Amino acid sequence: MSRTDAKLRWGVAAATLLLAGCAVGPDYVRPQAATPVSFQVPPGWKVAEPHDADIPADWWQLFHDPRLGDLERRVAESNQTLAQKEAALRQARALVQSAQSGLFPTLNLNVGSTRNRASAGAIGLAQGMIYNNYLLSTQASWEPDLWGSVRRTIEANTAAMQASAGQVAATRLTLQSQLAADYFQLRADDSQKRLMSETVAAYRQSLALTQSRFDQGVAAKTDVLQAESQLRSAEAQLLDVGVQRAQLEHAIAVLIGTPASDFHIPESPLEGNVPAIPLTVPSALLERRPDVAAAERGAAAASAQIGVAKAAFFPTLTLNGSEGFQNRAYSHLVTQPNNMWAFSPQILQPLFDAGLRAAAVDQAVASYDQSVANYREVVLEAFQNVEDNLAAASILSHEIEVQRSAVESARQTLVLTESQYREGVVGYLNVLSAQTTLLTSQLTELALRNREYVASVQLIVALGGGWDRSDGTQPDAMVAR
Repeated sequence: MSRTDAKLRWGVAAATLLLAGCAVGPDYVRPQAATPVSFQVPPGWKVAEPHDADIPADWWQLFHDPRLGDLERRVAESNQTLAQKEAALRQARALVQSAQSGLFPTLNLNVGSTRNRASAGAIGLAQGMIYNNYLLSTQASWEPDLWGSVRRTIEANTAAMQASAGQVAATRLTLQSQLAADYFQLRADDSQKRLMSETVAAYRQSLALTQSRFDQGVAAKTDVLQAESQLRSAEAQLLDVGVQRAQLEHAIAVLIGTPASDFHIPESPLEGNVPAIPLTVPSALLERRPDVAAAERGAAAASAQIGVAKAAFFPTLTLNGSEGFQNRAYSHLVTQPNNMWAFSPQILQPLFDAGLRAAAVDQAVASYDQSVANYREVVLEAFQNVEDNLAAASILSHEIEVQRSAVESARQTLVLTESQYREGVVGYLNVLSAQTTLLTSQLTELALRNREYVASVQLIVALGGGWDRSDGTQPDAMVAR
């Protein structure tokens, strides 16, 4: 190799290193989103201070129900929807690794042999000669990232991977909250079943009392028929609760990846009170909700794609080289006289593409604008979710207190009416009305308690559950605590 050739190769390498630091396209800055100063905290609620406990990763432990905790853990292990999202995350990680390989040259080893026959009409001494040709060489190729196309692609894929991690966390949180809602509805059905069983027992006693009074000639046959009709109606309601419970049990089985026929939850009425849930300040919600973080990372990925599209306007440099040995005899292949090498730098500058690259930039910019709008919408919906569930939790708590008073009044009314019926002061229709009022009030209270539990779960979800992103710039940082 001559000194001129050596200078050319070193010159190309130096220029490549100087240009490799360039990266066209905008540097990403997180879009601004409307953030309220504070939540409309109802009386009795309190915003968490820095030293207060946050919502734990296993947030369902706040409800102190071991069976619920076991089911929630099985969601993370066996749910098939979540498994799909986790597979997509692994795919996104592989895309990051694939993009990173573009920063490095490719190196190949070529070993081969050919058997040739020269044409009889060829010029030279090889006319009609049959001979072998052996080759042993290494081949290298590198396209330096002069304008940051590869680095922007890595940036985009990394942000997309982080968005995928956020989607995994959001999906897990959604599925676990759905399981909790189904579980508390099932417990409410157990409570309703117990209530209806007690009601059926009470109605049987009323029917027996009415039948006795009819036998004594102090009650009409219509009283017996009305009492029997009300008893049968209550028995039908009791049976219907079993249908609802079975369907909820089947839904929970699907969530934990278990065949419905092999799954059963023992009966246990809904008891206790909803837990106290610490609130964060509104600005912290942007870091605590996985769906918000995923939307923000989606905007970052779209921003990096603008740089990829703009880099297509600039020339590309490709460095190709090979070195090895070639000879007609294999036994003396690796010797200095048989040494061969080649170095081929190539520069490609696009000149005309009928607006193809300009359209690609416009498309990337529009995609970024769309991602920003989506991020801002997700943020607004996140704040709405918190406000909705704060209001629901507060109103339901007060409504339950009022309804309990209504139940107690209805119970006292029924006791008084039954006493008056035995004394013959009022007719049996008054007893039926009092019994219906009490049952309706009890069912309403039970429904309100179930709604309070569900609203509590939804508030935890609205606050991001126990998910935390400690450092969103790191590829593996977006994980559940």
